[in-house]
Amino acid sequence: MIESYLQLLLLLVLSFITGSFPTSIILGKLVKGIDIREHGSGNAGGTNVFRVLGWKPALIVVLIDIFKGWLPTAIYATILFKGQPITDIGVTQILCGFAAVLGHTYTIFAGFRGGKGIGTLAGMLIALFPIALPLCLLVFIITLILTGYVSLSSIFATVALPIILLILPIFGIQQSSLSLLIFALLVPWFAIFTHRSNIIRLRDGTENRFEKAMIFRKK
Repeated sequence: MIESYLQLLLLLVLSFITGSFPTSIILGKLVKGIDIREHGSGNAGGTNVFRVLGWKPALIVVLIDIFKGWLPTAIYATILFKGQPITDIGVTQILCGFAAVLGHTYTIFAGFRGGKGIGTLAGMLIALFPIALPLCLLVFIITLILTGYVSLSSIFATVALPIILLILPIFGIQQSSLSLLIFALLVPWFAIFTHRSNIIRLRDGTENRFEKAMIFRKK
């Protein structure tokens, strides 16, 4: 039994280290010789990389950050150390994925100052909710086009997740397990917590706006 718990602990540590890979910080050093956290919004995520370094480095950051969340959830939790003590594979996937998200948010390779975790969370959600996630992405895109705020779009997309999961069975799509439904209800709270500084700026009217995305905005 002790060995099983040790295997689970190793899974979580490996997931955290995977999530901690500081993609945006490394690219900032390589492309411009800067610490991305000292420029733009100060966030080590894809949106700030886009503002400071351009779309190509930002695309690399987003793809790698998504992969950091997908890998522990889809592979580590289901293939490595199958003797771990949790019988519900969904719970193990949630734990590994969330460990990766925490690793991204509090990276051990850069003084525990990382990004908001949305890209890595998206990778985790791709593995857990492959049907619901495209609908959440649609909510993100619509909100971004209407408001221009990436932070608000991210929060609305996470809020949409549990609602979508509850609606899908009405259309004959298999209902998610209880563990995944409970997790989906917690996701918006994590997004709100990591975006608390953005929420303050939204309230004060000082939040950065991605105006190029507002395709219906009057010139």
